[in-house]
Amino acid sequence: MQITGINIGFSMPVSLLAKPVQAGFPSPADDFIEEEIDLQRLLIVNRPATFLVRVAGDSMILARLFDGDLAVVDRSLTPRNGDIVVVDIDGERSFKVWKRQGPRISLHFANPRFPEFQLSPDAVIEVWGVVSGSVCAKRRCE
Repeated sequence: MQITGINIGFSMPVSLLAKPVQAGFPSPADDFIEEEIDLQRLLIVNRPATFLVRVAGDSMILARLFDGDLAVVDRSLTPRNGDIVVVDIDGERSFKVWKRQGPRISLHFANPRFPEFQLSPDAVIEVWGVVSGSVCAKRRCE
């Protein structure tokens, strides 16, 4: 899996419809925009510690991270059980599911088609951050 960082050093407000749109039976809606919403404010809590990463591969599909998506990664968060993290293992960076039982850390794929991830006892692990959100970059998000 390849991970590519993306600079988020700019703000780009996007128009927000005044009323929510039904996700089922359609309902009439006002045809005007009431406000703008800044996606950076919506997705990013701690801007200096946050970066975007493009997802490559399908090892995290059960975590709803698909090939081409953008993951929002916050370096200021401490991983908790079940969190998705960007982790550097012996120089290779990837997404994994973080699990900790006492002093023991285990990392997992979020795709049953992948074999269980074996972490060697002498592995050098550096957590780059916790995934705090994502943006589906495809026309069809599953």
